[in-house]
Amino acid sequence: MPDKNIFSLFAQLRSIQFQSLWTDIKEAIAGSDRDFTSDSIGKALLILSIPMVLEMIMESIFAVVDIFFVSKLGADAVATVGITESSMTLVYALGMGLSTATTAMVARRIGEKKAGKAGVVAFQAIAAGFFVSMLITIPGIIYAKEFLILMGASKKMAEAGYMFPAIMFGGNLVIMLLFIINAIFRSSGDAAVSMRVLIFANLINLILDPLLIFGIGPFPELGLKGAAVATTTGRGLAVFFQFYLLFYGNKRIRLELHHLKIKLKVMLKLFRLAAGGILQYIIATSSWIALYRIIAVLGSEVMAGYTISIRIVVFVLLPSWGLSNAASTLVGQNLGANQPDRAERSVWITGYINMVLLSLVGIILISFPETFIRFFINDPEVIRNGSISLRIISIGFVSYALGMVLTQAFNGSGDTTTPTRINLFCFWLFEIPLAYLLAIIFDLKIYGISIAIVIAETALTLTAWYFFRKGNWKTVKV
Repeated sequence: MPDKNIFSLFAQLRSIQFQSLWTDIKEAIAGSDRDFTSDSIGKALLILSIPMVLEMIMESIFAVVDIFFVSKLGADAVATVGITESSMTLVYALGMGLSTATTAMVARRIGEKKAGKAGVVAFQAIAAGFFVSMLITIPGIIYAKEFLILMGASKKMAEAGYMFPAIMFGGNLVIMLLFIINAIFRSSGDAAVSMRVLIFANLINLILDPLLIFGIGPFPELGLKGAAVATTTGRGLAVFFQFYLLFYGNKRIRLELHHLKIKLKVMLKLFRLAAGGILQYIIATSSWIALYRIIAVLGSEVMAGYTISIRIVVFVLLPSWGLSNAASTLVGQNLGANQPDRAERSVWITGYINMVLLSLVGIILISFPETFIRFFINDPEVIRNGSISLRIISIGFVSYALGMVLTQAFNGSGDTTTPTRINLFCFWLFEIPLAYLLAIIFDLKIYGISIAIVIAETALTLTAWYFFRKGNWKTVKV
């Protein structure tokens, strides 16, 4: 009889835990009004990270959907997308740099219980995004063809595919605003809103991609250009949705007419923080452009295989960035609430969880790389190169997991300088020379590129761990 009572008690406890977990998941997806500076760290991380992970999955689906349909157009089309996307990372760097500054300042104001001042920061960030995007739009449209040739594409590839980069660079404003406004919602604690915005954008892109690429029904057959039109349209409609929620939604941050003024002091502080964030991401992402330039020497089959493998890696890493963004928000809000020790605990908990999850994913990709590459294309040489790249890069997933959490923790605190210096050393002074040495000088080709990526990312994680343990990030003023 006692044994039955014990089993019954355990069953009840498991039921209560499951019910509690399910309640938290529903709250995370629906949106929460919790104070993340006073709730338990585990619950705060769960409720913030679920929509952030789903948001990042939605962001990664953009890339996977595009490459899935474009791969049906051949290796040249895939290579054109790869070249463009590698360079679009500069646009992403600007958007993410501004988002980083926005996250640090908005989260800090929310932690201080100053929602009105958070609204002021939000408008300054949006205005900054408008200004920065205009610097890219015109040259991006005019010099699209020359850009492809400069990056190693043949004249035939450039002539056939230049409209793809022209549209993508020309429509960079929607990318910029999508990043910035989602950062506003996310850092305020309304992570579910950012998730819904990207679900909406992905649905539009998923519908329009095949219609415009292949000319299904009444739609024109635009080929590669259709992929760019579909993606830009999906993101553009999502931005309109964001503005509606900012002005008319009942969220933690709501823009009012008195917010719509340029505040030079706030704007300058935003740009000061953003400068470190932008430089940080430019250093990291421009290193990918340099890698593509090295790979271009090895031929379109190698480039196509590498492009597909990187898309798969991005797909599985972006959810982990969602966890990292949750850590960033918790760091900013807890520092604003004058709780630095709680901020640090949030980072270590997030880091351990991320390492476990990415390790499991890495084992799968290491074991079956050909299966994932073959999903996108049937070319044997492309599959071979893509499989090599995917298997080697996946070995470093444990390291990437902790490194991205530590990097976002620095950014959430407002310390954008430390990650910038780490990126400069690990990517430009270490990864690029090592990749050239291994791939070209030692003639290891795709093996050399992939090995260099793993070594550089591991060096970044170890360096970030050292500086995070020193604790200087806890005293940054934002």
